[in-house]
Amino acid sequence: MLERSPALSVAGDMGAPQRHDSAHKHVAGEAPYTDDIVAPAALLHAYLGLSERAHAGIVGLNIDAIRAAPGVVAVLTAEDIPGVNDVTPVTGFHDEPLFATDKVTCHGQPLFAVIATTRDAARRAARLAEVIYVDLPPVLDVKAARGFGTGFVAPGMTLTRGDAKDALSAAPQRIKGRVTMGGQDHFYLETHVALAVPGEDGDVTVHSSTQHPTEVQHMVAHVLGVPFNAVTVEVRRMGGGFGGKETQGNLFAAVAALAAVKLRRPVKIRPDRDDDMIATGKRHDFVVDYEIGHDEEGRILAVEATYAARCGHTVDLSAAITDRALFHADNCYYYPAVHVTSEPWRTNTVSNTAFRGFGGPQGMVGAERFIEEVAFATGRDPLDIRMLNFYGEGERAVTPYHQVVEDNIAPELVTELERRSDYRTRREAIRELNARSRIVKRGLALTPVKFGISFTATQYNQAGALVHVYTDGSIHLNHGGTEMGQGLYTKVAQVVARAFQADLDAVKITATSTGKVPNTSATAASSGSDLNGMAALDACETIKARLRSFAAGKWDVDPAEVAFLPGRVRIGSEEVPFADFVCAAYNARIQLSATGYYRTPKIHWDRQSGRGHPFYYFSYGAACSEVAVDTLTGEYRVERVDILHDVGRSLNPAIDRGQIEGGFIQGMGWLTTEELWWDAQGRLRTHAPATYKIPVASDRPRIFNVDLWDGENREATIGRSKAVGEPPLMLAISVLHALSDAVASVADHRFCPCLDAPATPERVLFAIEALRERVQKGAGQ
Repeated sequence: MLERSPALSVAGDMGAPQRHDSAHKHVAGEAPYTDDIVAPAALLHAYLGLSERAHAGIVGLNIDAIRAAPGVVAVLTAEDIPGVNDVTPVTGFHDEPLFATDKVTCHGQPLFAVIATTRDAARRAARLAEVIYVDLPPVLDVKAARGFGTGFVAPGMTLTRGDAKDALSAAPQRIKGRVTMGGQDHFYLETHVALAVPGEDGDVTVHSSTQHPTEVQHMVAHVLGVPFNAVTVEVRRMGGGFGGKETQGNLFAAVAALAAVKLRRPVKIRPDRDDDMIATGKRHDFVVDYEIGHDEEGRILAVEATYAARCGHTVDLSAAITDRALFHADNCYYYPAVHVTSEPWRTNTVSNTAFRGFGGPQGMVGAERFIEEVAFATGRDPLDIRMLNFYGEGERAVTPYHQVVEDNIAPELVTELERRSDYRTRREAIRELNARSRIVKRGLALTPVKFGISFTATQYNQAGALVHVYTDGSIHLNHGGTEMGQGLYTKVAQVVARAFQADLDAVKITATSTGKVPNTSATAASSGSDLNGMAALDACETIKARLRSFAAGKWDVDPAEVAFLPGRVRIGSEEVPFADFVCAAYNARIQLSATGYYRTPKIHWDRQSGRGHPFYYFSYGAACSEVAVDTLTGEYRVERVDILHDVGRSLNPAIDRGQIEGGFIQGMGWLTTEELWWDAQGRLRTHAPATYKIPVASDRPRIFNVDLWDGENREATIGRSKAVGEPPLMLAISVLHALSDAVASVADHRFCPCLDAPATPERVLFAIEALRERVQKGAGQ
């Protein structure tokens, strides 16, 4: 065992570059995850039996062989559910059964769960079921859904401002096109896992790898047919989430809890990586059809676009995700007339779900394609077209959803990155290099990011916290946010340390629990620090107000003369060690515990009218990427990336920098190497590391410069910081456009390559060959 680490910080360290509280445990392999919890006595293991069809009726299910298998204790089906057979996360919808009954609507849909004395026994027995199917035609993508008319999983949304049709008709130049982008598997290091321990009176405690403990609590209670207070959900940490554990953990937690309560024994469930990938949702893939009107200089005058998404067989969070795609269809750009519509199509594939950016990245990929198309049509540098179309002042600051952009720093941030990255000089050098290089072509692109921060479901923009101060001066912190490696626990602990001017080591970080802080929102939408940091600070200020009042009475001073200093409290002219001070307060019967609460101000949204102020503020960033492409094979390398990103006044620069670097690489994977592929029967074939290619260490840029923008949030966030979880992922769009720039060079930048994502080497090569063929046809004419 490692010795306890030395003190992490000095007092009041908010804003200091502190390491993640569990970093040393991660490196040493000592950080306990749900699967590492010491096994309770009489522990049983569960494993799911999954559908082998994408769309079929079920006319027979024989599980006799499973029941007779070694080690099997029980087999659970829909008939064993005492409550409702539904784990749909969205109120008003009931389309996601825990176990399918008479019909399956995607390959990998759960049919039953095997409970056995060992995980291996449960896993092996789950393969023994005899299922008789009546096959139905599967609908697997947007094109097929449109053709079959399968309908939407939820109503689409339209955002409009001005008259796009008239503006298109009047525009000097018009462009029609389509851009497609694939999905992405979350590929968290820790797969889904849940451990349920039964209590008395039908109660159950569930240790779950989830970003949304309260939702898991609700889903388990619905399945068991018990009130919410009978279910306690606890989460100390996740081995990655990225949105994949916002709703998808409901299934596993409900199965474990159902078995535990029924059998009166603890039950754990953990799928293999293959089954996890097959049975859980991904990032939505999109097809964007667009028409753009612009003038001769490249100023966009009108945009009309449809954003169609493959949502899968149930609603999950697809309505909100496709909404957010529209919210980011503008990125940093002003469209004088705009009409954009979402189409959340139902398909016979796994139900797609939240993924870092929550639809925003797909909207931005569309926006950057618009810019690229206009750049090629006008023969201008894409960066010039970007800067020409940035949001401005007055009417040029109004978004398609009618929120005014009041904090726009994109023009100055992009100008600064242009200078730091030496964009103009390098662009000329690359053109000269490409003219001399017959096979290897280089590309360069600088793209911006503007990402709205807040849940668009307004009710989620609230948080609670619980803070205890003990009589030895140590502090206990609990809040509704969950830790998935992003450093939220550390950041909120820094807030508490600063509030009391205590050492960070004095703040005990504890597991998120629905039994301590109720009615929590998901740790998502990049709002974890914003919400939970402010809630924790509110609790601290409540305790401090009590302590000031106590000190003023005991020492006969004005409350304003009581100041919290590092490790001590100054009362008038006297200084008292913090531990002695709180001990004296306890002896005077002063409450040293408080709850805190925060709700985001200013936000409101009317989906029906497509108008409102859905975001508290925007986070900005920009990235300049350079790539080298082998035009004979389509293979490429990312040579250099320069990033300048806006995190406001950083709560923790070290953690924020790590989030920017990690988010960029994950976004690069989505747009380049990560390809999901289903066969004609609707079976996911890229369901393991052997066939699904996430970025590895050697894929990182050869030169990787990451800097934080020097500024602060104009809104009153915690420490004037800004969210950093999701926005950096979209910086990777610069890699896609650098690849496009390199491809375009084979035709001397006369044609827009229209390179879709993921831009795998194969797709890059096809784009190169298409341009060469186009050049040859032109020469032949």
